[in-house]
Amino acid sequence: MPRPIQVIAYSGHTGEEEPRALVVEGERLEVLGIADRWYDPAGRAFKVRASDGRLYLIRCDAETMEWLLVKRWDQDS
Repeated sequence: MPRPIQVIAYSGHTGEEEPRALVVEGERLEVLGIADRWYDPAGRAFKVRASDGRLYLIRCDAETMEWLLVKRWDQDS
């Protein structure tokens, strides 16, 4: 079940926001890289590698502009 999270994002010269850090369970995690991204009518989604070594699937809802944590993969996955 997706749950709301805080995402610190940066808009570069293109104006498109990219996640730079996530706050998950009160811990700030830096985004080390974006493994994938896509757009659909429901919003923008990113698969990111965070500073804790895990992969996270996050989505920004197009209607509410709320960031959601959709899935987290452990380091061994």
